[in-house]
Amino acid sequence: MSKSNFTRRGVLKTGAVAGAGLALPTYLSAAAHTGFTNAPGDSEVVLGFNVPQSGPYADEGADELRAFELAVEHLNGGGDGGMLNTFSSNVLDGTGILGREVKYVTGDTQTKSDAARASARSMIEKDGAIMISGGSSSGVAVAVQGLCQEAGVIFMAGLTHSNDTTGKDKKANGFRHFFNAYMSAAALAPVLQSLYGADRNAYHLTADYTWGWTQQESIAAATEAIGWNTVNNVLTPLAETDFSAYIAPVLNSGADVLVLNHYGGNMVNSLTNAVQFGLRDAMANGKQFEIVVPLYSELMARGAGANIVGIPGSQNWDWKIENQLGSRYAGTNAFVQSFGTKYGFPPSQAAQTCYAQTLLYADAVTRAGSFNPCAVAEALEGYEFDGLGNGPTLYRAGDHQCFKDVVVVRGKENPENEFDLVEIVEVTPAEQVTYDVDHPMFAGGALGECNPGA
Repeated sequence: MSKSNFTRRGVLKTGAVAGAGLALPTYLSAAAHTGFTNAPGDSEVVLGFNVPQSGPYADEGADELRAFELAVEHLNGGGDGGMLNTFSSNVLDGTGILGREVKYVTGDTQTKSDAARASARSMIEKDGAIMISGGSSSGVAVAVQGLCQEAGVIFMAGLTHSNDTTGKDKKANGFRHFFNAYMSAAALAPVLQSLYGADRNAYHLTADYTWGWTQQESIAAATEAIGWNTVNNVLTPLAETDFSAYIAPVLNSGADVLVLNHYGGNMVNSLTNAVQFGLRDAMANGKQFEIVVPLYSELMARGAGANIVGIPGSQNWDWKIENQLGSRYAGTNAFVQSFGTKYGFPPSQAAQTCYAQTLLYADAVTRAGSFNPCAVAEALEGYEFDGLGNGPTLYRAGDHQCFKDVVVVRGKENPENEFDLVEIVEVTPAEQVTYDVDHPMFAGGALGECNPGA
């Protein structure tokens, strides 16, 4: 496609959740005279890691926490250094950030926007967190990003795939390393055409929140551009666990493809229900019925088991990519080695993006020579880097979105073990998934000005 228009803690413990009605900012540190929120002292700096420890995305949240813990260990000089050894920037030396030991606090987003904002607010107000990261829901990411903009701290988004995060809801204090729904669709559509042809009728089941909406919009537009017809789009609640009632009408709809715009436990459950209803063995319109999951991960594949075999989708990163495709994806093996040694299994894409975001924040502070969020933002904007597992990557200044290669995958036919359930079908170059800042799918919001808080 061409360019187009557990709670674990690092010494500190999170305090009680602050009331949702408190005015901002009310939480300036004792060093407020330095001119920005939660300016650290001379010995330590506090980061806040806000992840789903409960709810449908809890598996991703657990892996994010593992990665955050590993990143802090490496920044403080522990372990083998991981991606500090492969990162194209050489300013991180294992002495913390600007000589301060890195401490961290954690919170549970519950995969709910209100809970996530309350948790982030508590980390900022009570614990002095100067940067917030994490999340496995775009609804959560958008909500927390807005809070961080108001509070005057940097938000380094974790797993968030909605176009809106760096589209209509983008903020000057927010940055996203993870790819988005448009990129998934741009990478996936040519592969779907090759696999299934141009004459297809697609039925969509879509998670009813910002990620699902933009994922469905993106994949529908990209597949319609290759000749597919969208038969129906049915919204499903994020809290749903049994999708049988949504699957039953599909076979009589005239569709021959089911697109599951679901993630995490939602995808595992809806795919399981689809297989139970016989969709994988069905014929429709004289064709084999197919199922597509535009965004998934090794963690989800593990939950889905044999049901994932042959199912195509996209990923931000895969732990096997450097071994399969070479040194362009340097950093992958270093991270996998570190993570595997510490935890006993390979990391997910959620873990990789959160680890990378933590290093990118620390690197930006170090290059800027300041924790001031506006200095950090300036250091990140337009920043080109390599060695974090995705190949050459750009943090675009206009919307704070990272642009890098996109991995197209499918469930592996004969996996060697429980961590080898996904095979890489194709890697789409970054330039083929890049779009203009004012692309219609990303319109409606302004980046605005950086807020240092104080």
